[in-house]
Amino acid sequence: MAKISNSNRYFARESIPDSCAILSVAQTYAADKAAINMGISSVDLMESAGVAIAKLVQEKWPPRRVVVLCGPGNNGGDGFVVARRLAEAGWDVSVLLNVDINQVRGDAAINMERWLCGGFPILQLDIDVMLDQPLVIDCLYGTGLSRPLEGPTKEIVDYINQESLTCVAADIPSGVNGDSGKVLGTAPRCTNTVTFFRPKPGHLLYPGRDLCGLLNVVDIGIPSSVLSSIIPNIASSEPELWTRPVPGWHDHKYRRGHAIIVGGGQVTGASRLASRAARRSGAGLVTLAVPPDSLPIYAVSEPGAFVKPIYCDEDFSKLLSDCRQNGILIGPGCGVGGETAERVLQILGTNKAVVLDADALTSFEDDRDQLFEAIHRRTAPVVLTPHGGEFTLLFGEGGDKLSRATEAARLSGAVVVFKGADTVVSSPNGQAAINSNAPPWLATAGSGDVLAGMILGLLVQGMSPWKGAVAAAWLHGAAGAEAGEGLIAEDLPEILPKVLEIL
Repeated sequence: MAKISNSNRYFARESIPDSCAILSVAQTYAADKAAINMGISSVDLMESAGVAIAKLVQEKWPPRRVVVLCGPGNNGGDGFVVARRLAEAGWDVSVLLNVDINQVRGDAAINMERWLCGGFPILQLDIDVMLDQPLVIDCLYGTGLSRPLEGPTKEIVDYINQESLTCVAADIPSGVNGDSGKVLGTAPRCTNTVTFFRPKPGHLLYPGRDLCGLLNVVDIGIPSSVLSSIIPNIASSEPELWTRPVPGWHDHKYRRGHAIIVGGGQVTGASRLASRAARRSGAGLVTLAVPPDSLPIYAVSEPGAFVKPIYCDEDFSKLLSDCRQNGILIGPGCGVGGETAERVLQILGTNKAVVLDADALTSFEDDRDQLFEAIHRRTAPVVLTPHGGEFTLLFGEGGDKLSRATEAARLSGAVVVFKGADTVVSSPNGQAAINSNAPPWLATAGSGDVLAGMILGLLVQGMSPWKGAVAAAWLHGAAGAEAGEGLIAEDLPEILPKVLEIL
């Protein structure tokens, strides 16, 4: 039987490869400072950033009129480099500054002086300069912005959006919070965003992600060794982050994990989708625990799964006592109410890995503390998979998605999969992953049931709860992308083998 992670592994920090690291705004500043302390010039870092943006512009568009919008800080300094490099290449470039030139300081002032020494003027913000539909480079503010855009700056950003001007952002669209992806009043809608060293959460979380356009992460000379002192706790859910279980020649179905899925009596499709997904994810066996009246439906439609009728509580207790089964999912199609809540608490009293979805979560709307206490008492892992509505019922509103998911994991003692177009998977140890490959057509009935089954299928094979949930979210998104528009939930398990084969 596949081994389930014990509580020590459950709460221990897990490795995040350098290539998957996402840095908060504060961690990005720390990376810059560490590089400078290693002897790398901050002026050289700014030059490299501007060169990278200019290079992307030259590769993507033929020479045309360009307006570079500059602010007073390092983001504006990047803009002066971009303007100088494009002008030197023969492009028609105008620089608009949103403050008096005497307010520009530090490295930005050095590059402003280089621009002026080239004989080029600096203009104040003026919408009239934008009337000939130029390509716009947004270097007003970077990820450190903490207040909404206002005055002429807001007016010119609103004009960019109103006229659908082609816009490229340096670091992040001005007005998007780098840690949360929230828009502070307004922000330009960009075709491309060029960021440096590592992405920030705001690049991957909505609505910021929608405004970034295509994200380009470029190397500007900061060595990856600086990450050893920062120790990133946020990751992108790429396959480099996790290793999925692959059976060897000596494995058989009992060694690949045995999952239990609790089936509903009225809504049978949800748990049947989960069963199919768990098996397609690699679980050696799946047992569906179902009401006797629904037995024929499950038996006919799931010939590869064991189907166990549950006539009474004693039957359910006996099933749970079987140590050969090492993971259980409850929630899809089970119904909201006391019976489901009681079964959840009974399941949490076992040493099996547990996935709680849908009705299993909603049944604790009025007594979440009872659920969380039961989770904290156990040593085996628990994964909660709420969509936005279910999340709010258990954890309330307020805050950005990443912070809410991180706090929910800490509060509940479970790995929390906060589902959506930008699914966040958080662990009680403070680690989180953001999934960014989910296509919009995954928003269809039954899609979440498939995801819950996939998580269960990976857990019973021995994956840790955080990386198992992260892997399932990525595979779910990849299967959705492979299916294409017109996807229905039933397609996902059938496409999964192709996605696994590609991996």
